[in-house]
Amino acid sequence: MKAVIHQPYYLPYPGHFHKISMADVFVIMDNTQYDKRFTNRNKIMNPNGKTMQDWISVPIKKEDKFLANKQVRINNNIQWREEHWKKISHTYSNSEFFHIYNDFFKKGYEKEWEYLFELDIYFLKKILKWLNIDVEIIRESELNVKDTSTERLIKICKNIDADTYISGIGGRNYIDNNIFTKNKIELVFQQYKPVPYKQRFSQEFIPDLSIIDMLSNVGTESYKFVVEKSLQHHND
Repeated sequence: MKAVIHQPYYLPYPGHFHKISMADVFVIMDNTQYDKRFTNRNKIMNPNGKTMQDWISVPIKKEDKFLANKQVRINNNIQWREEHWKKISHTYSNSEFFHIYNDFFKKGYEKEWEYLFELDIYFLKKILKWLNIDVEIIRESELNVKDTSTERLIKICKNIDADTYISGIGGRNYIDNNIFTKNKIELVFQQYKPVPYKQRFSQEFIPDLSIIDMLSNVGTESYKFVVEKSLQHHND
């Protein structure tokens, strides 16, 4: 049983879905303290910007920034839904495959969202289906785990009977491999390199944008770029 354990992301980049595709179970950390890096924001193409990239960020209530992910509320006093949909539709409406996904995203931004976590998981589940990634999703809060750092990961793995934990490459900087060995859990680090694809507006490939960019430009072949071609690209 292979497990990925991760914070929720807002419209993640393709590498996030690559890591999930390696697992049998994805434990989404709704009970862990909110991390502002990608939980509420991500990058899309900006055809008019100097760097050709634009951050879209979901505003949260400031008093919630130290709470668990599942408790963080969106600040709906700011018209963020209209702004995000306007930027996404303006950038991608004429991309070759955006019409496939247009209605879903449009309806998503028409919904009233109170909690950031519910927004993140709503988009995540649908995108996983589009990418044909079949994985069981478990909310961390269902497992009643209270430790921190590596010990928390170990306890989650044991709780779901996982014998393999898949970490991002950044995990080498903080994960204690000895603890995994001691607990007879194999530690595997993700090997991912973004595969270039043709992007509207940019002749030079811009990696690690939100998966929206890949879906809009590649369409139903996105699974191959996320999983199959990424593996080949890494081995080349």
